[in-house]
Amino acid sequence: MQNSEAMALSAALLAVAGDLTRRIHEGVAARGFEGLRPAHGFAFTRLAPDGATVTDLAAHLGVTKQAASQLVDELVRKGYAERRPHPGDARARLVVLTEEGWACTRAAEEAAAEAVRAWGEVLGEPELRALRASLPRIVPGGPIRPAW
Repeated sequence: MQNSEAMALSAALLAVAGDLTRRIHEGVAARGFEGLRPAHGFAFTRLAPDGATVTDLAAHLGVTKQAASQLVDELVRKGYAERRPHPGDARARLVVLTEEGWACTRAAEEAAAEAVRAWGEVLGEPELRALRASLPRIVPGGPIRPAW
């Protein structure tokens, strides 16, 4: 592949990722979840399974513990997360999603599904299935982080 082709592919992938982030964010807002930024969604993905400490969240997002703490303060203030005692570490606090946080997560999943369905309309189902099968083979390991 020539450098110009590689750059064109890189630009296309970045544009698709940016558009997907925008569509999910707009879909969440359209479903009534206000006052969130796309970066909050990246935090929700770490909090969703079983909660996380601020330190865990900072590592996931690639930010300082102070920045993660500020993000958690904001999510708690808006009612999307809460702090609880950590079941395995008396010194730590576990940040978990509230019912509102879980509802917002479901809204993001619905918005993502709508965006992917739109890709299917453009590509057709066979190409979409091929894309779904191919992309995981080149996805780097680790968390998906926002572009700060």
